[in-house]
Amino acid sequence: MDNDRVIHSDAAALRGDDCGCSRRRFIKLTVAVGLSVSVHETRADDAGSNAPPRAGDHFVFFGGDRADTEIKPDDLPLGGPQVLAWPMDPATKTIRNGTSLNQVILVKLDPASLDDDTRARSAEGVVAYSAVCKHAQCPVNGWIAEKQVLHCFCHDSQYDPRHGAKVVFGPAPRSLPALPVQIVDGVLMAAGTFLGKVGQKQT
Repeated sequence: MDNDRVIHSDAAALRGDDCGCSRRRFIKLTVAVGLSVSVHETRADDAGSNAPPRAGDHFVFFGGDRADTEIKPDDLPLGGPQVLAWPMDPATKTIRNGTSLNQVILVKLDPASLDDDTRARSAEGVVAYSAVCKHAQCPVNGWIAEKQVLHCFCHDSQYDPRHGAKVVFGPAPRSLPALPVQIVDGVLMAAGTFLGKVGQKQT
């Protein structure tokens, strides 16, 4: 008889008849497990190809014969055009190419031609910006040499990399987000994260 009561009591607890206490414990456990999985996935993604560029990342060529090989400062022609790149975690060699939002523009210009804010984010004249146009998220892969401006072929937006990639022509509503860079022991690397929201929508 005592065993029957114990079994009945356990069944009631599982159904939540025990004043809702078991149900509350079950919900708390479910939430805790969900949070744990979420945190684990976030941390895994943090180190993966979808993670945005961060301080210390190196850069590799986006395409062509040298795709995925590391970019050195001397690989960038003075006065443009820009080079399209992916950030890369130097520790794991993970290339952050899981989303087009991570694509980066690198261009080397005369440091004297940069405005003060742009120069502060640059390294020996090298500046970096998001390669995603702020109008319709096309790649900003064109260069107008006589103006030294970045050009998006989709709808003709143009950006001045010497002045924070501000819009100088076309329908783009705002500047391309800058990515601070530095050169350490001859290695070009990110010195922070994108300064602003990448892509079309602004939050």
